[in-house]
Amino acid sequence: MIALLALLPVAVLAAVVFFRPTGPAPAVWVTPTSPPAPPPLTLAHYDFDGPRPWDDTSRFGHHLTPFGGNRARPRRVPHDAGRAVQFPRPCEREPCPRLILRVLSRPELNPGDAPFSYGATVRLAARHTTDGQNVLQKGYSAEGSQYKLQIDGRPGQPSCVMRGEDSRVIHVAVAPIGVADGTWHRLECRRTRTDLILFVDGSPHAAVRIPARLRIDNAMSLNVGGKSAHADNDQFHGAVDDIFLSKP
Repeated sequence: MIALLALLPVAVLAAVVFFRPTGPAPAVWVTPTSPPAPPPLTLAHYDFDGPRPWDDTSRFGHHLTPFGGNRARPRRVPHDAGRAVQFPRPCEREPCPRLILRVLSRPELNPGDAPFSYGATVRLAARHTTDGQNVLQKGYSAEGSQYKLQIDGRPGQPSCVMRGEDSRVIHVAVAPIGVADGTWHRLECRRTRTDLILFVDGSPHAAVRIPARLRIDNAMSLNVGGKSAHADNDQFHGAVDDIFLSKP
């Protein structure tokens, strides 16, 4: 072994001696990362697909029941790879067809004063706009508490509405744009501790301040497509899909 080392060039021996580790390995700093936020909890979701189109696909099972007036019947139409529900067109002469989808009140459908979101994907033709069309609502603004998504006026402007249990103040966030153009739009109403925010196709378009104590807890049904199946029901006249209610 000594003879072999003697045959090696001096520079090589020096390199071997120089790179021999003589101390502990250098420390490696790792920046700590926060754990990913848990996904939202879906309290109700309706995609109107499959052989049971009115079923709630969340784990809570808040299944819808269609209610029609004047021979109105729910009609499913294609949307992407699945189906959506088409509501009756505007009618000028009574008796007019009226239709809603409804589920009776359950604790999960009353968010109290906690943050939550609700919304739907909608399609409404420009010629089918009216003064007021309710896409989704629980409760009434004239009494008790309410949350609602609606599309109003000739431009078809979407808005989010909330009223708390112990207040007569109605909070409304109205988008400055219309969605009545015959194409699909994703609408979301998001309640934070201090704001009610309206998102259109993923972007915020309107917001209003709300009291942190605003509480929604009523015994009214969750209705899709209108207040009821009777006259002056603020009937929605478009198609709707992917209705959801969730909390962070």
